[in-house]
Amino acid sequence: MKIVIAPDSFKECMSASAVANAIAVALTKYSRELGLISLPLADGGEGTLAVLSEALDASLVSTFVHDPLGRIVQAYFAKAGEIAVLEVAQAVGLSLLQPHERNPLIASSEGVGDLIMAAFHAGCRHLIIGLGGTATCDGGIGMLSVAGIKTVLKSCSIELLCDVDAPLLGPRGAARAFAPQKGASEQAVNQLERQMQALAAKWHGVADVPGAGSAGGIAAAILAHSSARCLQGCSRIMELCGFAEAIKGADIVITGEGRSDFQTLMGKVPYAVLQHSAGVPVALLSGRIEDRSALEQAGFNPIIEVSPRHLSRKDALQPETAEYYLETAVQTLLNTLPPTK
Repeated sequence: MKIVIAPDSFKECMSASAVANAIAVALTKYSRELGLISLPLADGGEGTLAVLSEALDASLVSTFVHDPLGRIVQAYFAKAGEIAVLEVAQAVGLSLLQPHERNPLIASSEGVGDLIMAAFHAGCRHLIIGLGGTATCDGGIGMLSVAGIKTVLKSCSIELLCDVDAPLLGPRGAARAFAPQKGASEQAVNQLERQMQALAAKWHGVADVPGAGSAGGIAAAILAHSSARCLQGCSRIMELCGFAEAIKGADIVITGEGRSDFQTLMGKVPYAVLQHSAGVPVALLSGRIEDRSALEQAGFNPIIEVSPRHLSRKDALQPETAEYYLETAVQTLLNTLPPTK
């Protein structure tokens, strides 16, 4: 039996690689005759750097950048020849700030400009930029303030890997949809929306591009100053990881994430796996399962909740606890499969 293991990370708990490895270890305990292919995935947000570094056999390069509040922090990008993989969350990720520090009215995307310039000075001319998980909502103005950045953007081939297809403006846009989770009050959201409207008026033809609102509008700024393309993050990452080849002859694909619900069906990793599975059954193993009927109707089968409901969130996010219950979930999954020969 051939099994492809293609999960996203369990956010705040385990990386995609760690999840895939835990599932593989549990399957191996069941039978050493299984043919396992591990293919950890991401959607353009946090975790993209790790996944694509492995897929492209790239080297990690260390540099120093400004964080959202202007402090100098260490960040990384991956280099494979002239290709660089950048993850904007390395520089301006929400995870870099304490809860009381989160304020998109003052958070700057300058660090993304630092990261791009570092990759350019390292000889990279093709940039694959993962967008997502940012603390900023400045429309990329901080990034554009970095000396030389506009020239560099024009001189590079750029792929923008978006984890959402949000436009720059409106209820699904950078400010109204995403600034509240970054610490913005209703008044701040209105102010940020006005700022985005001013940028949209200046950057003709950018605001309505699907994905332009990604990373607090950083995508729109790059689109306005380059020939970059916005791509559906997970689909492009699956292409780079060789997903289509990996599932040939597979009996089942196992995917998962920290929490699966109706939003999973809006383009997250498990749904992308389902869409690209070419008829191979897809099992969903996620930490928490909500909206089960919608997930079942989409085609996931079986659907298994990894973390018992009695666990506190704090306990459920402990990696060793998640590994233990992943093994239990794998045993439940195997009970639904035909016996190996």
